[in-house]
Amino acid sequence: MSRVKNGFDFTAAIRAVGADMTSRLPELAHIDISRVAMGVCRTRNRAPHGVYAMLTPLRFAEGQLHQTRGGRRWRVQPLVDREGREFLYLMTFYLPRFQDLLLEEKLSTLLHELWHIGPQFDGDLRRHEGRCYAHGRSQRVYDAAMDRLAQRWLAADPPAHLYEFLSLPFDALRAEHGGVRGQRWPAPKLMPA
Repeated sequence: MSRVKNGFDFTAAIRAVGADMTSRLPELAHIDISRVAMGVCRTRNRAPHGVYAMLTPLRFAEGQLHQTRGGRRWRVQPLVDREGREFLYLMTFYLPRFQDLLLEEKLSTLLHELWHIGPQFDGDLRRHEGRCYAHGRSQRVYDAAMDRLAQRWLAADPPAHLYEFLSLPFDALRAEHGGVRGQRWPAPKLMPA
């Protein structure tokens, strides 16, 4: 994917969709998409099950830069943009698996990951009540809420050219543009502070 010099820039395109979603949906207005690193990762197979996308927080609970574990202070390895500004989150899309979903599933998946971004936008996740803080008491209820949010976004009439690439499966997108490329980021690691 990233070896293609020309071709379709997936990360730029998905960032534009995310930016439009955060501008049209008041529930996501706290997100500054420029502080969310967007990346791609190649899946090993084309199986329809598995991870489609993932949001990685780049800070600890409540936006803390450091955490003490086992008597040592740790920090999440920072990711920075071209201007040297730290990203607060890393959103990774697993291709071709993500791109092979139906349009509505792709939109819901993107919103699913955006919704994980905490309301304080401090590098921490949104935390729900109960033992499953990431999705709340029911994954099915969470997913249904994201489906409704996707329908609300579409009803807000975003420009079709912005998300038309999401209507294509991966092979069709690659054939149409001569390739698909995207930013790759190293998986953030814990490092001594």
